[in-house]
Amino acid sequence: MKKSFYLLASLFLATTITSCSTNEEAHEEEHSEPVCTYSYDEGSTEFEWTSYKTSEKVGVPGTFNEIEVTSESSSDPREVLQSVIFTMSTASVETQNEDRNGKIAKHFFETINTEAIMGSIKSLDDDGKATIEITMNEITVDIEGDYTLNEGAFSFESVIDVSAWNGLSGIEALNEVCSALHTGEDGVSKLWSEIKLTLKTNLSIDCE
Repeated sequence: MKKSFYLLASLFLATTITSCSTNEEAHEEEHSEPVCTYSYDEGSTEFEWTSYKTSEKVGVPGTFNEIEVTSESSSDPREVLQSVIFTMSTASVETQNEDRNGKIAKHFFETINTEAIMGSIKSLDDDGKATIEITMNEITVDIEGDYTLNEGAFSFESVIDVSAWNGLSGIEALNEVCSALHTGEDGVSKLWSEIKLTLKTNLSIDCE
Protein backbone atom coordinates (compact mmCIF):
# COMPACT_ATOMS: atom_id res chain seq x y z
CA MET A 1 0.00 0.00 0.00
CA LYS A 2 2.81 2.35 0.91
CA LYS A 3 4.60 1.55 -2.32
CA SER A 4 1.49 2.43 -4.31
CA PHE A 5 1.13 5.68 -2.39
CA TYR A 6 4.74 6.67 -3.02
CA LEU A 7 4.42 5.77 -6.68
CA LEU A 8 1.30 7.91 -7.08
CA ALA A 9 2.94 10.77 -5.21
CA SER A 10 6.02 10.59 -7.44
CA LEU A 11 3.91 10.58 -10.61
CA PHE A 12 1.91 13.55 -9.35
CA LEU A 13 5.08 15.50 -8.51
CA ALA A 14 6.68 14.71 -11.87
CA THR A 15 3.51 15.79 -13.70
CA THR A 16 3.36 19.03 -11.71
CA ILE A 17 7.01 19.90 -12.40
CA THR A 18 6.63 19.17 -16.12
CA SER A 19 3.44 21.20 -16.28
CA CYS A 20 5.03 24.17 -14.51
CA SER A 21 8.10 24.02 -16.72
CA THR A 22 5.98 23.99 -19.87
CA ASN A 23 3.86 26.91 -18.64
CA GLU A 24 6.91 28.94 -17.70
CA GLU A 25 8.54 28.32 -21.09
CA ALA A 26 5.33 29.26 -22.88
CA HIS A 27 5.09 32.37 -20.72
CA GLU A 28 8.66 33.31 -21.58
CA GLU A 29 8.06 32.78 -25.29
CA GLU A 30 4.89 34.82 -25.07
CA HIS A 31 6.74 37.79 -23.56
CA SER A 32 10.09 37.49 -25.36
CA GLU A 33 11.46 40.73 -26.81
CA PRO A 34 11.24 41.08 -30.62
CA VAL A 35 14.51 40.92 -32.54
CA CYS A 36 14.94 44.11 -34.58
CA THR A 37 17.30 44.81 -37.48
CA TYR A 38 18.23 48.37 -38.47
CA SER A 39 19.29 49.42 -41.97
CA TYR A 40 20.06 52.65 -43.81
CA ASP A 41 17.03 54.26 -45.49
CA GLU A 42 18.14 56.40 -48.44
CA GLY A 43 14.65 57.79 -48.98
CA SER A 44 14.58 59.49 -45.58
CA THR A 45 18.01 61.12 -45.82
CA GLU A 46 18.37 64.90 -45.95
CA PHE A 47 21.84 66.40 -46.44
CA GLU A 48 22.46 70.14 -46.58
CA TRP A 49 25.47 72.42 -46.58
CA THR A 50 25.36 76.18 -45.99
CA SER A 51 28.05 78.52 -47.26
CA TYR A 52 28.27 82.20 -46.33
CA LYS A 53 28.78 85.35 -48.40
CA THR A 54 29.25 89.09 -47.63
CA SER A 55 30.65 90.51 -44.40
CA GLU A 56 27.21 90.04 -42.86
CA LYS A 57 27.61 86.27 -43.39
CA VAL A 58 24.45 85.65 -45.42
CA GLY A 59 23.80 81.92 -45.72
CA VAL A 60 23.42 80.12 -49.06
CA PRO A 61 22.09 76.55 -48.62
CA GLY A 62 22.73 73.69 -50.99
CA THR A 63 23.07 69.93 -51.39
CA PHE A 64 24.10 67.33 -53.99
CA ASN A 65 21.65 65.50 -56.24
CA GLU A 66 23.91 62.46 -56.62
CA ILE A 67 24.89 60.81 -53.34
CA GLU A 68 25.83 57.13 -53.20
CA VAL A 69 25.77 55.35 -49.84
CA THR A 70 26.82 51.85 -48.84
CA SER A 71 26.13 50.41 -45.39
CA GLU A 72 25.48 47.24 -43.44
CA SER A 73 22.45 46.12 -41.44
CA SER A 74 22.69 45.41 -37.72
CA SER A 75 20.67 45.00 -34.53
CA ASP A 76 22.60 48.03 -33.23
CA PRO A 77 21.68 51.31 -34.99
CA ARG A 78 25.06 52.81 -34.17
CA GLU A 79 26.81 49.97 -35.96
CA VAL A 80 24.70 50.68 -39.06
CA LEU A 81 25.68 54.34 -39.05
CA GLN A 82 29.35 53.57 -38.43
CA SER A 83 29.31 51.29 -41.48
CA VAL A 84 28.14 54.12 -43.77
CA ILE A 85 30.46 55.11 -46.63
CA PHE A 86 29.30 57.92 -48.93
CA THR A 87 30.33 59.50 -52.22
CA MET A 88 28.89 62.80 -53.48
CA SER A 89 29.33 63.96 -57.07
CA THR A 90 30.36 67.63 -57.02
CA ALA A 91 29.00 68.14 -60.55
CA SER A 92 25.54 67.50 -59.07
CA VAL A 93 25.71 70.46 -56.69
CA GLU A 94 22.21 71.91 -56.16
CA THR A 95 21.40 75.40 -54.80
CA GLN A 96 18.08 75.96 -56.61
CA ASN A 97 19.91 78.31 -58.98
CA GLU A 98 21.29 76.79 -62.19
CA ASP A 99 23.79 79.56 -62.88
CA ARG A 100 25.17 79.37 -59.34
CA ASN A 101 25.33 75.57 -59.51
CA GLY A 102 27.56 75.76 -62.59
CA LYS A 103 29.85 78.37 -61.07
CA ILE A 104 30.36 76.38 -57.85
CA ALA A 105 31.07 73.17 -59.78
CA LYS A 106 33.50 74.86 -62.18
CA HIS A 107 35.25 77.54 -60.15
CA PHE A 108 35.33 75.93 -56.71
CA PHE A 109 35.39 72.15 -57.12
CA GLU A 110 37.35 72.07 -60.37
CA THR A 111 39.87 74.52 -58.94
CA ILE A 112 40.56 72.18 -56.00
CA ASN A 113 40.52 69.11 -58.27
CA THR A 114 37.54 67.44 -56.61
CA GLU A 115 35.11 65.47 -58.76
CA ALA A 116 33.69 63.68 -55.74
CA ILE A 117 33.58 64.14 -51.98
CA MET A 118 34.03 60.86 -50.12
CA GLY A 119 33.58 60.06 -46.48
CA SER A 120 32.50 57.77 -43.70
CA ILE A 121 31.18 57.94 -40.14
CA LYS A 122 34.14 56.86 -38.00
CA SER A 123 32.69 57.03 -34.51
CA LEU A 124 29.62 57.93 -32.47
CA ASP A 125 30.58 58.61 -28.86
CA ASP A 126 28.31 58.34 -25.85
CA ASP A 127 28.69 62.09 -25.18
CA GLY A 128 26.85 63.04 -28.40
CA LYS A 129 30.01 63.73 -30.40
CA ALA A 130 30.53 62.14 -33.80
CA THR A 131 33.64 61.94 -35.97
CA ILE A 132 33.24 61.89 -39.75
CA GLU A 133 36.07 61.37 -42.21
CA ILE A 134 35.88 63.53 -45.34
CA THR A 135 38.15 63.41 -48.40
CA MET A 136 38.42 66.33 -50.84
CA ASN A 137 41.29 67.59 -52.99
CA GLU A 138 43.08 64.27 -52.25
CA ILE A 139 43.20 65.22 -48.55
CA THR A 140 41.42 63.27 -45.81
CA VAL A 141 40.38 65.11 -42.65
CA ASP A 142 38.46 64.00 -39.55
CA ILE A 143 35.77 66.46 -38.50
CA GLU A 144 33.86 66.43 -35.23
CA GLY A 145 30.23 67.39 -34.79
CA ASP A 146 27.20 66.93 -32.59
CA TYR A 147 24.74 64.11 -33.19
CA THR A 148 21.52 62.67 -31.77
CA LEU A 149 20.19 59.15 -32.23
CA ASN A 150 16.74 58.26 -30.96
CA GLU A 151 14.96 55.05 -32.02
CA GLY A 152 16.63 55.09 -35.43
CA ALA A 153 16.26 58.85 -36.02
CA PHE A 154 19.74 60.31 -36.59
CA SER A 155 20.86 63.92 -36.97
CA PHE A 156 24.35 65.41 -37.28
CA GLU A 157 25.63 68.97 -37.42
CA SER A 158 29.10 70.45 -37.81
CA VAL A 159 31.01 73.42 -39.22
CA ILE A 160 34.04 72.81 -41.42
CA ASP A 161 36.68 75.12 -42.88
CA VAL A 162 37.68 74.22 -46.44
CA SER A 163 41.19 75.52 -45.76
CA ALA A 164 41.76 72.12 -44.07
CA TRP A 165 41.56 70.61 -47.58
CA ASN A 166 43.69 73.37 -49.16
CA GLY A 167 40.47 74.81 -50.56
CA LEU A 168 41.20 78.53 -50.27
CA SER A 169 42.18 78.73 -53.95
CA GLY A 170 38.66 77.52 -54.81
CA ILE A 171 37.12 80.10 -52.47
CA GLU A 172 39.11 82.88 -54.12
CA ALA A 173 38.26 81.69 -57.66
CA LEU A 174 34.54 81.45 -56.90
CA ASN A 175 34.48 84.80 -55.11
CA GLU A 176 36.15 86.44 -58.11
CA VAL A 177 33.47 85.34 -60.60
CA CYS A 178 30.67 86.13 -58.12
CA SER A 179 32.19 89.34 -56.75
CA ALA A 180 29.09 91.51 -57.23
CA LEU A 181 26.80 88.92 -55.64
CA HIS A 182 29.15 88.52 -52.69
CA THR A 183 29.34 92.25 -51.95
CA GLY A 184 27.47 93.48 -48.88
CA GLU A 185 26.35 96.89 -47.70
CA ASP A 186 29.92 97.71 -46.67
CA GLY A 187 31.09 97.36 -50.27
CA VAL A 188 33.31 94.37 -49.45
CA SER A 189 33.12 91.21 -51.57
CA LYS A 190 33.57 88.18 -49.37
CA LEU A 191 33.03 84.41 -49.49
CA TRP A 192 33.68 82.64 -46.20
CA SER A 193 35.71 79.44 -46.00
CA GLU A 194 33.49 78.08 -43.20
CA ILE A 195 30.64 75.79 -44.25
CA LYS A 196 27.89 74.35 -42.06
CA LEU A 197 26.91 70.71 -42.61
CA THR A 198 23.67 69.05 -41.49
CA LEU A 199 22.53 65.48 -42.00
CA LYS A 200 19.27 63.80 -41.00
CA THR A 201 18.09 60.27 -41.65
CA ASN A 202 15.73 57.66 -40.23
CA LEU A 203 16.98 54.09 -40.16
CA SER A 204 14.55 51.41 -41.30
CA ILE A 205 13.54 48.98 -38.55
CA ASP A 206 12.45 45.38 -39.20
CA CYS A 207 11.34 43.44 -36.10
CA GLU A 208 10.49 39.75 -35.84
